[in-house]
Order: sequence, then structure tokens, then C-alpha cells
Amino acid sequence: MAVVAEHISSMIKQPPKAGRAPRPQHPTLGFGVPATFAPHHFVVSIPRGCQAVRISEDLGMHAAVAGSEVLDRTIIPRLVWNEIANPIQRLFNQRLKAHRLAASRWKVGENPVDRLLGKELCVLAWAVEELPPEKLGTALRNWLALRPEERWWLFGMTAASAGAPQDKGQGWRAALRHALGDTPAPFVRMAGRCGRKHNALD
Repeated sequence: MAVVAEHISSMIKQPPKAGRAPRPQHPTLGFGVPATFAPHHFVVSIPRGCQAVRISEDLGMHAAVAGSEVLDRTIIPRLVWNEIANPIQRLFNQRLKAHRLAASRWKVGENPVDRLLGKELCVLAWAVEELPPEKLGTALRNWLALRPEERWWLFGMTAASAGAPQDKGQGWRAALRHALGDTPAPFVRMAGRCGRKHNALD
């Protein structure tokens, strides 16, 4: 028994020494996408200037089963993206750091996003894609109040029936818009690019 106990003890990782950051769990791309061959993930495509932002789902190794490689999920106006980008980046990085994964930031071009984080992002994007500016802060706060598993469930229900860009305003997409955007919540102002000041979370 002593030998078994010693073996188990040797398998337990020792806490990092003071002043030294823990080593990342494994290499990642963008926001937590495993640096492996053809992982299932999402891509946020941010063009230069003030053009719209595209969110798509790359099925990776699952493509042969689903019959498609990349599924466009939504295209949202740049002003709307500017409203939600920074709070989402902060939240995602907090989640990644909690799992000892490298943080990231939005940049011009293609931004890989972890499969589960991408599902959560789509739920918010679907809710705000046609919201009037004065309701964006409300929708963001209500989305932040949801648990991750609630966002995953909402993604599954919406994607199954109304998950493409042309499905905006239909079925579960409309339900998300009303559920997140029509419940009053306070918001604060932040400066944004491509036009006026935007309302968003601090």
C-alpha cells in the first residue's frame, strides 16, 4: 500500500512556485482552439474599416458526418460588433485563464474561437443582430447573466431551426432577441470606433 500511495502522490502536480505563472495546459489558437488537426471551432472574421463582422462554424473533423465544412451563422453590423467585442473578450479570457489556457484578443482577419465559447457568442450575436442601439447594453447584460450551459442549450435549439444568416428574425432567433433585448437593465457608455459612442458594459 505504501508503494501505491507513493505512486499516486508522485502523479499529483505540485503547486507552482510563488512568482512563477503556471504553464499552459496545451497550445491553442485564438480564443482556446486546440492547436490540433481540424478541430471543431468557430471563426470571427473582422474586416478592415467599418464593414460587417461574420461569425461561422467550422465543423472540422465532424464535417464528413454533417455534410458541410463551414456553416455561416450570422453577419452583424460593425457598430453592433463594437458594442459587444470588448466585454466578450474579457469574459472569454477569464474563462481561458481559469483553465490555464492562453488569452487572446480580437484582431483584423480571422479569429478562431473555441467550440463552446463560439456557441455562446452566437447566442448573443443572434440576439443583437437586429436590435436598436439603445437595447444592445440590455441584451449584453442579460447574456452575461446566463450560465454557460444555458447558452449552449440556446445555441442548440436555435441552430437546429434558424442558424443561418438568412434566418434572422425567425423562430428561436426572434425569441432570443426578445428574451435578451426586451428585459430592462442599466448600461454605461463606452467610446467606440466607426461612428458614435456606444453603450456597453464597463
